[in-house]
Amino acid sequence: MSVPLLKIGVVLSTMAMITNWMSQTLPSLVGLNTTKLTAAQGGYPDRSIGVLPANPEESWQVYSSAQDSEGRCVCTVVAPQQTMCSRDARTKQLRQLLEKVQNMTQSIQVLDQRTQRDRGREPQTKHRQAIQEAIKAKMAELRPLIPVLEEYKADARLVQQFKEEVQNLTASLGLLQQEMGAYDYDDLHSRVVSLEERLRACMQKLACGKLTGISDANTIKTSGSRFGSWMTDPLAPEGDTRVWYMDGYHNNRFVREYKSMADFMTSDNFTSHRLPHPWSGTGQVVYNGSIYFNKFQSNMIIKFDFKTSTISRSQRLDNAGYSNTYHYAWGGHSDIDLMVDEGGLWAVYATNQNAGNIVISKLHPLTLHIIQSWTTNHPRRSAGESFMICGTLYVTNGYSGGTKVYYAYHTNSSTYEYIDIVLQNKYSHISMLDYNPRDRALYAWNNGHQVLYNVTLFHVIRSEQL
Repeated sequence: MSVPLLKIGVVLSTMAMITNWMSQTLPSLVGLNTTKLTAAQGGYPDRSIGVLPANPEESWQVYSSAQDSEGRCVCTVVAPQQTMCSRDARTKQLRQLLEKVQNMTQSIQVLDQRTQRDRGREPQTKHRQAIQEAIKAKMAELRPLIPVLEEYKADARLVQQFKEEVQNLTASLGLLQQEMGAYDYDDLHSRVVSLEERLRACMQKLACGKLTGISDANTIKTSGSRFGSWMTDPLAPEGDTRVWYMDGYHNNRFVREYKSMADFMTSDNFTSHRLPHPWSGTGQVVYNGSIYFNKFQSNMIIKFDFKTSTISRSQRLDNAGYSNTYHYAWGGHSDIDLMVDEGGLWAVYATNQNAGNIVISKLHPLTLHIIQSWTTNHPRRSAGESFMICGTLYVTNGYSGGTKVYYAYHTNSSTYEYIDIVLQNKYSHISMLDYNPRDRALYAWNNGHQVLYNVTLFHVIRSEQL
């Protein structure tokens, strides 16, 4: 295979990744997919997901797709009523964007016809025809995304930027009709990569927000002692819903693995994993197939791989207090709390150097080395519990009785503020509280009850920062 064809393959692969990401991920990030955890009859959590309006007249509907006798993709699409949002400037922009994508498809069809006429002129024609058909198929996949974009409540400037990017790609395809040289594919590849980076930046902004509310407690199960932790892996593969369960805060080294949330709720069928050392506190976290925990009576962080049942990494957290030196208000050897958010792995602890106030450190998940640290003015022993969301540490005012989230430290600006968000303390003693970025939920251990809370995040999108 020649060098130009290899480069073309990279372009197609990148475009496929963008198409798949936009169609599967972007709707959930902007709020079109709303996941709600509620307790249905029998105690099962009910997830209701809404994507598009229930009335077909208010949205684009793709009813079927097939191929004609010449191998071209044929889709049956029913457009919404033309009166819907006809005066919305953003809707007009999105319709113009649809026309651009349609023009791209027509340009590719012309290119395909030209290639068929040139068949037999040179050996490379067959390769080019295959490439053109592949590009045609990938671009055709973009068309169903347009009606989805019409439902987005995104910033108008951001939509305009994406429109300009598509216009640039359209122009590049026009040039390809005249010349199929390697330089054109290099240029197209760089443009696609640039668009991908901008989409990823948009994704990060859409995924994150400021905590504005916490739902009432949803009790999943009642088991274990007063203290413990339970969690799911936010980086688990699709379909992997295993639950990890750790009873107690010291002198225990057995982790239970349940195959699914349903198994965890309805049965005691589990697999037991024996850790090489007992853990300390309730600040453990499962992340990308490994469990990270604080070794009992030390400031040692251990990464244990469940697949190999071995320690893959260990690292001391220098100057971090341990053995009930700087614990949460409820005690329990909770000096070091490990947690995960959209940005990765974090450690929350206190040091003598910071006068016993909370220190936040971003950890590298492979080496456990500290990437960056922030010192706060909040005493560690005065905190009931804490959790990270989008780079912000949220701290509760206590662990028993009336509880609320009242302090927030923003690592992106190194600033803090006092807030007032009620946290229902249903069973009067919270000894573990962690955020799962995949579920957008808080996992809590409340006096022998495993509890979930939904969270509400306020999203702010500034297109000029993209």
